[in-house]
Amino acid sequence: MTNRLAQSQSLYLRKHAENPIDWWPWCDQALETAKANNLPIFLSIGYSSCHWCTVMEGEAFSEAAIAEYMNANFLPIKVDREERPEIDSIYMQALQMMTGQGGWPLNIFLTPGDLVPFYGGTYFPIEPRYGRPGFLQLLEAIRRFYDVEKSKLQTIKDEIVGHLQQAAALAGKAELSAELLEQGIVANTRAVSAVNPGPSFPMIPYCTVALRGTRFNFESQEDARQACILRGLDLAMGGIYDHVGGGFHRYTVDATWTVPHFEKMLYDNGQIVEYLADLWSTGVTEAAFKRAIDKTVSWLKREMTSPQGFFYAAQDADNFIESTAIEPEEGAFYVWNYSQLEELLTSSELAQLKQEFTITPEGNFEGSNVLQRRHSQQLSDILEGALAKLFEVRYGCSPEVLATFPPARNNQEAKTGNWSGRIPPVTDTKMIVAWNSLMISGLARAYSVFSQPEYLELAINATKFILDNQWVQGRFHRLNYDPVEGDNGIVGKPSVPAQSEDYALFIKALLDLHQASLGIGENFAPSLSYQYCLEQAIKVQQEFDELLWSLELGGYYNAVGDDASSQLLVRERSYDDNATPSANGIAIANLVRLTLLTEDLQYLDRAEQSLQAFSSVINNYPQICPSLFTALDWYRNCTLVRSETECINSLIKQYFPASIYQLDPNLPEQTVGLVCQALRCLKPASSVSQLLEQVQQSQIRAS
Repeated sequence: MTNRLAQSQSLYLRKHAENPIDWWPWCDQALETAKANNLPIFLSIGYSSCHWCTVMEGEAFSEAAIAEYMNANFLPIKVDREERPEIDSIYMQALQMMTGQGGWPLNIFLTPGDLVPFYGGTYFPIEPRYGRPGFLQLLEAIRRFYDVEKSKLQTIKDEIVGHLQQAAALAGKAELSAELLEQGIVANTRAVSAVNPGPSFPMIPYCTVALRGTRFNFESQEDARQACILRGLDLAMGGIYDHVGGGFHRYTVDATWTVPHFEKMLYDNGQIVEYLADLWSTGVTEAAFKRAIDKTVSWLKREMTSPQGFFYAAQDADNFIESTAIEPEEGAFYVWNYSQLEELLTSSELAQLKQEFTITPEGNFEGSNVLQRRHSQQLSDILEGALAKLFEVRYGCSPEVLATFPPARNNQEAKTGNWSGRIPPVTDTKMIVAWNSLMISGLARAYSVFSQPEYLELAINATKFILDNQWVQGRFHRLNYDPVEGDNGIVGKPSVPAQSEDYALFIKALLDLHQASLGIGENFAPSLSYQYCLEQAIKVQQEFDELLWSLELGGYYNAVGDDASSQLLVRERSYDDNATPSANGIAIANLVRLTLLTEDLQYLDRAEQSLQAFSSVINNYPQICPSLFTALDWYRNCTLVRSETECINSLIKQYFPASIYQLDPNLPEQTVGLVCQALRCLKPASSVSQLLEQVQQSQIRAS
């Protein structure tokens, strides 16, 4: 017996289709039913590769007694946060106000009609444990409170709504000064260099602004550079990286970057590829960085790229050990028992593996070994051969032969697939514009630095899919599900109107692709030339401005105020960074870049308005908004370099993070390039060395 979620396009929602709970999707009918019947709403938000979401689905949400009470006393709604991030953002903020912390699954109770939250938490076990109440007892207490404690309930609601409205409105303006930029860079560099006792996250938005800061003469500049390098080494050498198959896991559960939470998210991989390429371009040419990028692109092409060219969203942390298993196990696809290694490898291979990786008979994860490197130099041929043997055990084929590895789209496919190696984790095959855009940007930057045509080809194919498929009746859409064969070839199912992060990150991807494509000529991708990338970026920006720009406040709203979004408590303009950069931070940087490329000062006006709109946050809470400081850096130090192909190709491989390039075949005689600093141009450079000096000086002029 299935519930309403059985027909959902979302893999996460379908995972709950056989729960005895009478789940609703977020829709007008659900909200109206709750209001008409005076049923408090139980809103549960998660995503397909979330480990604790999976645990709660198999425990509390599958329990008959819990379902019986839930169905009679609440209206339960399930939301995929990857489909509706604007809903998740509001209620995650509310949960953090209530408890001081957040995470997924996000389980929160709302009053019907006004949708105001009054109690929430994350994972709730069936029976009391881990310092958390049993879920059925919690439901009974919440319903009793809702029915009896009307005065307390209203007080809680008023406080929550007040905080949310205050956070959404913002207030105050400040000078966008050099001192403010330095303050933000230093604060966010501390976040990268801090030694934390708990889990380790990539935190790429913070790393990005910290790396940008290393070109200034700020105090402790060298310490900042070392912190950025160390973060790159932790990522490329740690257990967070899959040294056998490529790709980065979500985070590690420890402070030593050893044992990961094993899900792989597209958005992490796109950002990390871009960051490691940037580190390389600063002169930190660690072999581990290049290998991590190359093998991640191999994983992307093999497991995460659809036949239509877009990139899948995520892979689960868990997989089944055997087809008869009832529940999957976390990390089983990736870890290695010591006795397995002894059987698979020669004594010489095992000896070298133990020397290079943290391999022990006891293991570092539940008796097995997560591979973590000890050194960053190039691996020997023997070691690469040993890792190839492990790859073959995992995938059933050697890496040289295995070009594509079909996804297991759900648990049933995983269990019944004809896998010649281990049973793989489930892959969430939906296309998310924002996450694809992060990967496109990473590939574009890696191509600029390493000149690997495959990187650019993958980026171009994904971009073409989005441009060709994600507009419905003139409106940009965020998601695409399960492309199928139609009368006009392969077509997909665009879904959910695009949100600010989709617009901002896709415009950034188009501009990054424009830059990467400047030196390759029209024959490489005539349907997606650098001129066409810029034209499309301008077109998408126009739609973004029309639908999401706040005329009253400045900055961009998260979602359009149409029928679905108008059901939300507040209309947010996200400025804080989490696992992904803030939409407004990216959008402001885009506006500055578009100003330089088009000479249209309306973009610059809008960038300044946006920075002023968030200036109180920038001043008072610099540690939560690194992408706004990246945008401020662009605003204060933006540099346009006009030159010819050969010179641009040389400059773009280097690290000039506030520069953008434009081909100019009509330079004055005896001129190699022109450097413009925002609204003024320097004397034409007559030599490459003079041009390089001008670019370097321009990058730090406003500090």
